[in-house]
Amino acid sequence: MLHILAVTLPFFALIAAGYGAARSGALPLAAIPGLNAFVLYFALPCMLFRFGAGAPIAQLLDAGVALVWGTCALLVVGATVVLARRQRLAWNEAAFGALVAAFPNTGFMGLPLLIAILGAQAASPMIITIAFDMVLTSSLCIALSRLDGAGAQGAARAARQALRGIVQNPMPWAILLGGLVSATGLALPGPAERTIAMLGDAASPVALFTIGAVLARSALLAREHRASARVAEAMGSGVRAPSQARTADLLSVAAIKMLAHPLLVYGVARAATALGLPLERNALVAIVLVAALPSASNVAMLAERFGADSGRIARIILWTTVAAFFSFPLAVGWVR
Repeated sequence: MLHILAVTLPFFALIAAGYGAARSGALPLAAIPGLNAFVLYFALPCMLFRFGAGAPIAQLLDAGVALVWGTCALLVVGATVVLARRQRLAWNEAAFGALVAAFPNTGFMGLPLLIAILGAQAASPMIITIAFDMVLTSSLCIALSRLDGAGAQGAARAARQALRGIVQNPMPWAILLGGLVSATGLALPGPAERTIAMLGDAASPVALFTIGAVLARSALLAREHRASARVAEAMGSGVRAPSQARTADLLSVAAIKMLAHPLLVYGVARAATALGLPLERNALVAIVLVAALPSASNVAMLAERFGADSGRIARIILWTTVAAFFSFPLAVGWVR
């Protein structure tokens, strides 16, 4: 366990450093979109391309991993939506609660962390989970979020917007291009390969630092929004302060993400292998640990874009990230 903590501690320390830098003002909030853009459009695609190009194409097309992960993602989304609707939450809140419960922080956090623990063979299963969550899980939840009074037409429009965002996202294209290089056996020219390698090596520290900064920004903006609304309400402007998300709601979604999700992936994977589905032990360990990661930080930005309670989502992301500092090493020790 001490060995696992020695590996994971620097990753969480970088997240804490980013949080402290943004919360203290040492890192201007206006600089965070630039960090996000560097990771999303340059460093992380290069990392994904390198892993995809270096992995055998059969591993990138592992149907067993895709089936197990996809089944569990849909079950988590369904269960979280049902729970939220029973609590009388609107479809918009229910859908983004489901997305934050089903979408782990694989790109920014999982790739560098799991490769440090499991080695390069963990990259292929993670690439499959990233592709599934970006294309299907996100599109499904965004479509569900439009069911409040919009009907099927609003859901279809939201799905088209989600697909447009996928097309504009460089990460799926990096995965596709890496797979093509792996399948064809092509080799990049030396200078291009070294440039991609340098950008890919920068992905891990900058992405982890950015996670902390994004969490701090979400907390600061949510606090300012609540304070402004209270002032407006006190002045009789008719604007009412937003209600605090109930602690039970936040805890239930966080528990689904950090406890139910990895246990579900483990159970479904073991059941699938018992039924004869080809799933390697290394791939099983990797996807269980992906499910044990905290929620993806970009869900709060998506929630804000589609008019959901981004403060609620940001608190869930923060809680799961803090919880992962203690729970993730335990998950590693258990599943290995």
